Amino acid sequence: MITTRHFLFVLAFALPVAGKDAAAPPRTPIAEAMQGFVDRQELAGAVTLVWSGGRLVCHEAVGFQDLASRVPMARDSLFWIASMTKPVTALGVMMLVDEGKLGLDDPVSKHLPEFRGQMLVKEKSAERTVLAKPARPVTIKDLLTHTSGLVGQGPLEADALDVLTLKEAVISYGLSPLQFEPGSKWSYCNPGINTLGRLIEVASGEEYAHFLEKRLFKPLRMKDTTFWPGGGDLKKRLATSYKPGPDGKGLEPATIKYLTEPYSSKKRTPLAAGGLFSTAEDLLKLYRMLLNGGELEGRRYISAESLKQMTRNHTGDLKAGFTEGMGMGLGFQVVRTPVVGVTSTLSTGTYGHGGAHGTQGWIDPEKKTIHILLIQRAGLANGDASPMRQAFHEAFASMGRQDGVYPGR
Repeated sequence: MITTRHFLFVLAFALPVAGKDAAAPPRTPIAEAMQGFVDRQELAGAVTLVWSGGRLVCHEAVGFQDLASRVPMARDSLFWIASMTKPVTALGVMMLVDEGKLGLDDPVSKHLPEFRGQMLVKEKSAERTVLAKPARPVTIKDLLTHTSGLVGQGPLEADALDVLTLKEAVISYGLSPLQFEPGSKWSYCNPGINTLGRLIEVASGEEYAHFLEKRLFKPLRMKDTTFWPGGGDLKKRLATSYKPGPDGKGLEPATIKYLTEPYSSKKRTPLAAGGLFSTAEDLLKLYRMLLNGGELEGRRYISAESLKQMTRNHTGDLKAGFTEGMGMGLGFQVVRTPVVGVTSTLSTGTYGHGGAHGTQGWIDPEKKTIHILLIQRAGLANGDASPMRQAFHEAFASMGRQDGVYPGR
């Protein structure tokens, strides 16, 4: 059954409104591919950016930032990048490793006493749970590689993720028993990354969000990257998230699960595992610094050795990531073996991360290429293996090498 509200959103795709046209007609295969998803009502809109060989190949917007108001998607539209926050948190940790304030092999309990004496679930059944001492404590490296064994969600986070401070949330993680021996398997773990955010606070003496602003966002001039997209301009540029409508037809607005405060509210905890909002232009600045070996425009942000550690596979043959042939670096997923699918056009050693609503950012050092795809589409079966990402990479591959800036930008 199609509700009145859903009908209006379907109608938004179909009816022209004077002065409220969608983003300018696409001029590259990438934008044409994204426009197809808009036309089929699978996406409201998208922003795509590719940087290759030291040049901006394309930076385009298609569709709508908001369907109800018919605001066109723009190249500076703001997106919730969700788990693309994780590598940013990892960068903050590695900056402190460079300074000797943290060590990859440090037990987490060295810096956070709430992790001292943490136990392991040895046996669990409907009748009983048997705890035992783990073979070794959880290390900072375990947190970075999602091999810590921490619970998938803290016991106090069942109803909301944005009301506990990082300090409060981490206490609940430390009091919960490990689910497996540290280092023995890969299991995607938001609490582990939030714990890294708390480690940044303890080691630096600064609030997590302030540390990132001072050490990364401000010097890189990432002016639109924030945990709190308030204020008139940012709020006006915020892309609405959508999910499939009834029976999978059309789109309807989606909310970010477990967030109870408005996006702009400073009452919301800056989630180290997934709280950032950003633009394609801001992400390009960050990724150019990484592609350039940890420095940009004469300023070094991270040592070459630490960046090398972040972007190589640390999980061996463990099944890691959300697509075939992936390994885990320190905060980044790393392509071990390009296979048929979303990684087939990427090189071995390409690293990056995706976000819950389909956003993607990947750096291919071999081809000196940066891939950024920004969409706000909830309900994808696998954001990292989405048809949108597949089409994005394939469209760029079809363009071949460009000798200059692609005219479509």
